[in-house]
Amino acid sequence: MIQKILIANRGEIARRIIRTCKKLNIQTVAIYSEADADAPFVSEADEAYLLGAPQVQQSYLNVQKILEIASLAKVDAIHPGYGFLSENADFARSCQSAGLIFIGPSPDVMQQMGSKVEARKTMEQAGLPLVPGLSRPLIDVDEAVQVAKQIGYPIMLKASAGGGGIGMQSVDNEAELIKAFEGNQKRAQMFFGNGDMFIEKRILQPRHIEIQILADTFGNAVYLWERECSVQRRHQKVVEEAPSSFLSEETRRKMGEAAVKAVQAIGYYNAGTLEFLVDHEQNFYFLEMNTRLQVEHPVTEEITGLDLVEQQIRIACGEKLSFTQNDVKLEGHAIEVRVYAEDPKTFYPAPGKITDLQLPNGEGIRHELAVHNQSVVSHFYDPMIAKLVIKGETRNEAIERLKEALAHYKVQGIKSNIPLLEEIAAHEAFKNGDTTTDFIDKYIKKVTI
Repeated sequence: MIQKILIANRGEIARRIIRTCKKLNIQTVAIYSEADADAPFVSEADEAYLLGAPQVQQSYLNVQKILEIASLAKVDAIHPGYGFLSENADFARSCQSAGLIFIGPSPDVMQQMGSKVEARKTMEQAGLPLVPGLSRPLIDVDEAVQVAKQIGYPIMLKASAGGGGIGMQSVDNEAELIKAFEGNQKRAQMFFGNGDMFIEKRILQPRHIEIQILADTFGNAVYLWERECSVQRRHQKVVEEAPSSFLSEETRRKMGEAAVKAVQAIGYYNAGTLEFLVDHEQNFYFLEMNTRLQVEHPVTEEITGLDLVEQQIRIACGEKLSFTQNDVKLEGHAIEVRVYAEDPKTFYPAPGKITDLQLPNGEGIRHELAVHNQSVVSHFYDPMIAKLVIKGETRNEAIERLKEALAHYKVQGIKSNIPLLEEIAAHEAFKNGDTTTDFIDKYIKKVTI
């Protein structure tokens, strides 16, 4: 077993990894920027080292400094969490070159699946159904116009190396496409260092449903059911739940088996997630693969009873999966909402100091916190304060517990998106499971503070 892990991340995911490491008697090393000096994860780790200035290039993306600290602290492995360097194949290779275990998939597979265009090609070869579109980068805007004519509007213009909705735009006609192409290309180049763009047919009113997989280095793989992440704002997830209230047992099985077949075909190991769009007839289309732990992994843990971070570590240690597909249980229903420091009317980040934080307690409530009382939410990073995870025996019970918990969730000193979350949870359409990706645009007209 690994003896000591450096966590190349911050906030709630760093705390989450520390929690599992303590359970496994593994020592932890935190790294932090000047802006995070007083953050909870820094004091909870066994050791902590300052990276540098708050800017990510000087801190959480500073590969050389991270590896220097790993050597100084004499760690065995690095866990990248999610975001930052978690899907950076060059970082994974650098870890391995330094004699460290990278807790994730192989760098080659990570690189292959990190490009949405390459992922489309790979998954098409593995037999997964794809959204109609181009499986290579566009040459220029003129080719974009020609491809869009062939597959028909509306289309989705996407950045090949994108994530979090950056460089992505729905386009309804040629004039919109010409206007959108250059701006999204520049945005993708700025955020990801890669301006490659491609086009897919837009599936109208789809569900965003993903399959969580675990695979070991011996070729064994299982799917841990699905998560529905359809309630989104600007292509970013707001509410995630497991299982989906929409899928039939047959579709659930088909999606899971397809995901397992695909990861075995590419030699993938560790935790990973295959994301799909599902139409109103339950046809499913491969969207992309995340070669890391997901933000929304707690809902899968709640319905299966598995610790996904522990499974990641055990796989990285060369252990075989200790269970088969028939052993994976599905019990109850779990919902996760992301609590952000943002203006609930404009959705703009609202950093600042939390003067009072009061969390709800009760049966079926789980908190994944990035902050504590008096914490400062920095403008340098993602403004997520916490994740509130609710478990119930049924979806209706989980929703009622969610509404009750949100009513008692208090964040003072800064604005938060709790009013938005309350409105979603209370909406009849949400209760009825009418959760297509246009849910917020369709039902949440105005949010009041």
